[in-house]
Amino acid sequence: MQLNNYIGGSWQDAGKADYTAVLNPANGEELAQVRLSTIEDVSLAVAAAKEAQKKWALVPAPKRADYLYEIGYLMKKKKEHLAQVLTKEMGKVIEEARGEVQEGIDMAFYMAGEGRRLFGETVPSELQDKFAMYVRAPVGVVGLITPWNFPIAIATWKSFPAIVAGNTFVWKPATETPMMAYEMALIFEEVGLPKGVANIVFGSGTDVGTAMIEHPDVRVISFTGSTETGRHVAETGGRQLKKVSLEMGGKNAVIVMDDADIDLAVEGILWSAFGTAGQRCTACSRVIVHKDIKVELEQKLIEAMKGLSIGDGLDESVKIGPVINEKALEKIHGYVEIGKEEGAKLLAGGTILTSGKLVDGHYYEPTVFTDVAWDSRLAQEEIFGPVVSLIEVSSLNEAIEVNNSVKFGLSSSIYSRDVNKVFRAQRDLDTGIVYINAGTTGAEIHLPFGGTKGTGNGHRDSGVAALDVFTEWKSIYIDYSGKLQRAQIDTD
Repeated sequence: MQLNNYIGGSWQDAGKADYTAVLNPANGEELAQVRLSTIEDVSLAVAAAKEAQKKWALVPAPKRADYLYEIGYLMKKKKEHLAQVLTKEMGKVIEEARGEVQEGIDMAFYMAGEGRRLFGETVPSELQDKFAMYVRAPVGVVGLITPWNFPIAIATWKSFPAIVAGNTFVWKPATETPMMAYEMALIFEEVGLPKGVANIVFGSGTDVGTAMIEHPDVRVISFTGSTETGRHVAETGGRQLKKVSLEMGGKNAVIVMDDADIDLAVEGILWSAFGTAGQRCTACSRVIVHKDIKVELEQKLIEAMKGLSIGDGLDESVKIGPVINEKALEKIHGYVEIGKEEGAKLLAGGTILTSGKLVDGHYYEPTVFTDVAWDSRLAQEEIFGPVVSLIEVSSLNEAIEVNNSVKFGLSSSIYSRDVNKVFRAQRDLDTGIVYINAGTTGAEIHLPFGGTKGTGNGHRDSGVAALDVFTEWKSIYIDYSGKLQRAQIDTD
């Protein structure tokens, strides 16, 4: 199976393009060959999007929303098929894959609802016989660059608000997980989305991503990925005076206070640290635990980890699937070795799994360190794998200080029964998302998603806030006085 670009409502001819294999991380099986596109392919896609946007912007927003409703219904109909494809190309367990597809369905219906809102505001003018208001206007062609760990959810966070706001888009999915983009293109075709509204260009970030960022007709870049790459996107886009929306890394922590429900905290830590094999930007990478309950928490966490089965995510009994590729395995194991060198105590895991049915995949054993120094590399740098560090503290103030010590600011969590501690924590934790008595994962699509510091640049995916990325505010003044009126001057 060859995956070719979807441009202007048509599948691009294979021609003499180069391709690379799409591999199942659970067993190394080749699933498809995906096109490695060039700057010329990007130019074709942008031209198609630019031409289509002229007409698309004139379609009434409720009518644009009707396409999203149809997309949502079709995704719902194909939910199991989409989940199976997602698990095969990305590796996450089938239960999580179904949840991710559902997130895309929810986003379709939510953003379709915005088609009858897209609220602006009317405001009083300071002058007589004058009307003032401001409204949202589409920006034009937008570029979407999405990661491999959530190949459908994050794409819908970006593409659906862009569509309903009257924009067209060019989407570059990750080369590791292009099959979900192919499936979405089929859905766009089936619902009759006008040609050129949705365009998909496969290929590398170096070639396709850079070409999109540098193209003068792409007005917005929405990127999710590493902080290092995001900084490059911001620098390149800034030179072009583009609006750039970044959602990047995390080093998220669960705080467990001495008055916490420890059993509940353990459940939250397991799900947050080891779900998706730790390959989430919201994954729990640190547990900041009060010294009085540290030993009990360690014991209960290690015992609970014994029930985590590892294997191919298509097996309904499996709780942890593979990591995405060999490079990821090497990075994760490298950080485990760093932790040992820094003097942290390894309580569990720390091994690349290669026996039995796991031999052909990329599996890493769930890993727990304790006695980790808050300022060590293990506690400060993003690992993006199933590795969690326990850090001891003696007070809430110290816990908040340790939480805020990293360069990221995506998600944080606190377990406590004390309402005073809870309210202080939700105020003082420097992250874009805060959970109380829950882990660091589980964002809902109608709330803004994103973070502070090295996690983002002030924009948000999801919720109504996503519309701010894909619209411009237009202020409108209507003077019906029949004479020249000068604001700030003729006000007496």
